[in-house]
Amino acid sequence: MKTATPPLALAAGIAIAALASPASATDKGDFTLGFGLGLVSPQAGNSTTTVGQINVDDNIRPTLTFEYFVADKVGVEVLAAWPFEHDINLVGTGRVAKTKHLPPTVSIKYHFANQSSITPFVGVGLNYTHFFDESGVGTLAGANVSIDDSWGVAAVAGLDFAISDRGALRAEMRYIDIESDVKINGATIGKVKIDPVVLNVAYVLKF
Repeated sequence: MKTATPPLALAAGIAIAALASPASATDKGDFTLGFGLGLVSPQAGNSTTTVGQINVDDNIRPTLTFEYFVADKVGVEVLAAWPFEHDINLVGTGRVAKTKHLPPTVSIKYHFANQSSITPFVGVGLNYTHFFDESGVGTLAGANVSIDDSWGVAAVAGLDFAISDRGALRAEMRYIDIESDVKINGATIGKVKIDPVVLNVAYVLKF
């Protein structure tokens, strides 16, 4: 569990680095597939409910991206992942619940294509997070725990390191706005502001 900031500083650095290299074309109609591992790291300490402060643990899962270039250097990307699993902790009590979630995210990305083997990119998009398989544990064992689905904005910044004409290694960071109502036995106890930073490394194949 970490407190993190949206990747504005990283995005600014990427843009500056990109301006230092002459641009080359990224063709309209190209598409890529990315296979990676993503770490979801929720922010800690900003979710207070009627039963106390709630924190959500980190989790790592496989990720999949598909991006279609609608114009030179501009792509529309869909991010999917294997369901993430999180322990939910009540400060002073310990683990009180667990949940799974799917975070599909659609983003518009701009790639600063240039004559080097490193291609920076930035993007903004929309996230939908679906929570499921919630259950109470510990002091909430047997309780009906539920977390509402969430819609929120997302931002991404990263680098592609070309290793062949079609393949690249990718390192990226995302910020996702996730805020959901939490209910115990049907009664709303407050909102959980997860707002995670998502760190992802992947192999990306261009078609």
